[in-house]
Amino acid sequence: MDWAYNNLAESLLILGILLLVIEILVLGFSTFVLFFVGLAAIVTSAFLFIEIIPNTLLSACLSTGIITALLATVLWKPLKNSQNKVDKTKAKSDLIGHSFVLTEDVSPEYSPSYRYSGIEWKLESANPISVGTSVVVIDVSVGKFTIEAKI
Repeated sequence: MDWAYNNLAESLLILGILLLVIEILVLGFSTFVLFFVGLAAIVTSAFLFIEIIPNTLLSACLSTGIITALLATVLWKPLKNSQNKVDKTKAKSDLIGHSFVLTEDVSPEYSPSYRYSGIEWKLESANPISVGTSVVVIDVSVGKFTIEAKI
């Protein structure tokens, strides 16, 4: 502990980097709190290195607290807005395009099951398709294949 106090700037730099790593890698940049404190610790460390503030524990804590508040005030809104940008495009599934021959009739009213890759899938179709028809999967959702007749 004596080393950390005697090397306050280095200690704050290490602490700041550690907090940033935890926020980004472990928490997935979801809370911002550790991000603000980590960034403030790094800035305070720089201030201590270039001797803008005195090399005391009180001034380091005070500086870190004030810089944290300033960073939170300035960066909160832009960072929050960046989290709200959600990609609404549907993921492309490897199962789309899978073709097979029906063993049961499928219609909008009747959705039989089809076992594929160890999973029982419900088959859905907008149009009636009779048994023995070759079909292709056009959409996949949880436990459900949407199919159409293969042309």
